Amino acid sequence: MNVNKVEIQKKGFLEIDIDKSLNLVSEIKKMKEEKNAVILAHYYQIPEIQDIADFVGDSLALSQKAAETYADIIVFAGVHFMAETAKSLSPEKMVLIPDSKAGCSLADSCPPKEFKEFKEKFPEYKVVSYVNTTSEIKALTDVVCTSTNAKLIIDSFPLDEKIIFAPDRNLGNYLNSITGRNMKLWDGACHVHEEFSLEKILDIKQEYPNAKIIAHPECQKQILIVADYIGSTSGLLKFIENDDCDTFIVVTESGILHQMQKSRPNKNFIPAPPNDSTCACNDCKYMRLHTIEKLYTCLKYEIPEVTLDEELRKKAVRPIIKMLEISKKQNKI
Repeated sequence: MNVNKVEIQKKGFLEIDIDKSLNLVSEIKKMKEEKNAVILAHYYQIPEIQDIADFVGDSLALSQKAAETYADIIVFAGVHFMAETAKSLSPEKMVLIPDSKAGCSLADSCPPKEFKEFKEKFPEYKVVSYVNTTSEIKALTDVVCTSTNAKLIIDSFPLDEKIIFAPDRNLGNYLNSITGRNMKLWDGACHVHEEFSLEKILDIKQEYPNAKIIAHPECQKQILIVADYIGSTSGLLKFIENDDCDTFIVVTESGILHQMQKSRPNKNFIPAPPNDSTCACNDCKYMRLHTIEKLYTCLKYEIPEVTLDEELRKKAVRPIIKMLEISKKQNKI
């Protein structure tokens, strides 16, 4: 079929009529086999996409899978920086994303031009950037980290090393508190993790006094202070699997609840509410752009494809590889 690339770039996906009699899950599984494709999905995806994925994980695990896979095609059901990371690690593979408009508010909060100017003010500083950044930011970075291995990465530097941490100020403040560092922080944040209401969380805690509050470190400080456990998405999942408590107030994007409920169906998981009760602000609007229909058309027609300028890719992949090497050395894979 003739594909209008300008229209796809404008919309973010190929919009066509799909035969309603098709079983899209079966069709996607069949195409995966025929095309030697693998579907990688983040924990924040809708349940239907998590269930059809070959692997579901957090940013670190997905990066590792992208580097290891023998598939010819990687379909990345996550946000755009994740697909870029996969392309950086596997330039010979075709990397697809069901909706190219699936961006990231945290990545958007760190524009490359402004960050470059910020970095140039502190030439003696090393840069550690969160994986939730564009390739342009990674190209200005010494080592990338994820919320899973952030402390490990920071601890790999000498205590007297001067560090800039970008882009998440909440994660940066948390890391400063647990490492004893005084890193310079870029003033960025995730729109989802900024929206949780401490007052409403404490109201739920009153209703369920034995519940444990578990929170992602991208949350604001006042949330983290009351949390019983702070961890990455994979860390939160492991915690609920191993802890004796039967009720948890989960302070992160609500997509993680699907895996929690699958893993521990007899436990109770309460999504933390946002400040604005009229919106679904505890859902990432970018993650939710992907649908089964878009996944089907993406794999069938092999668009939208994620591409990177080769010079930029070479610069961006170095800090990612450095992160993977440090994690592997410390058996944190």
